[in-house]
Amino acid sequence: MTKFVKSHGLGNDYIVLNEADLDFRITPEAVRLLCHRHYGLGSDGILLLAGPQNVPFVLRIFNPDGTEAEKSGNGLRIFAKYLFEHGYTREKTFYIETKGGLVRVNLEGDRDRVTTVTVEMGRASFRSHDIPVAGDEREVVNEELRVDGERFQFTAVSMGNPHCVIPVDRLNPEEVRRLGPQIEHHPAFPHRTNVQFAKVRSRDRVAILIWERGAGYTLASGSSACAVAAACRRLGLTDDRVTIQMPGGDLDITIQPEWEVTLRGPVSEVYTGTLSADLLEEIKKATPL
Repeated sequence: MTKFVKSHGLGNDYIVLNEADLDFRITPEAVRLLCHRHYGLGSDGILLLAGPQNVPFVLRIFNPDGTEAEKSGNGLRIFAKYLFEHGYTREKTFYIETKGGLVRVNLEGDRDRVTTVTVEMGRASFRSHDIPVAGDEREVVNEELRVDGERFQFTAVSMGNPHCVIPVDRLNPEEVRRLGPQIEHHPAFPHRTNVQFAKVRSRDRVAILIWERGAGYTLASGSSACAVAAACRRLGLTDDRVTIQMPGGDLDITIQPEWEVTLRGPVSEVYTGTLSADLLEEIKKATPL
């Protein structure tokens, strides 16, 4: 029996699996089926507990298109709650290893339930080779991007994964859905990119809409919120502490003097279950030998 947990961070939902419980291989085909809103469980991605089941816990993150992501702020909060509430640790502070680097998490709540998680997301970088962005080595700050006959000013940020932050005067979901995939796949971004349209409301508040690499339009993204906070701070638009407002809810971000970024926000478990024999059969049929 393959067990799973379904959770969300501000509407950004993930399936959590333990690699040791699986009787199938995690392949792009399996990921796409599991994440499918009609044929599978439906989610914005999969969080996989991989390797030794002790500190630092190893997290692999998969987008719903089957690609693997380096880091996810919402995913890390969900994964930390899962580890505590499902018996992998009784510590309230511990480390998680991701493809985007080692992160420290701190859990809040009562004795048995986690309601809020703080994640030390690492250092924001604007260097083109860290993100990456095509062209000469430089800080990618307030540059011009041409998309679909339009010109945008953008700042690129690495939070262990790539981000393209575009300040705007107004937020338009239809525009994000139209331009998001074109920017994600723009030649300027060799590894594709997450995209955020950001409207600064005050020195401590920014509203954003998100097109997530490999997932599409999404209600919330922790690493996107961190990238926007860092970009707006670098541009001199905001202060060190800022609330990022997303359609799914708010995250509190703090920027340290050396560009170390911390995010704090809520997390909720939706349900637990086991994969049915029918779904397992479909996964195995879809998975190449």
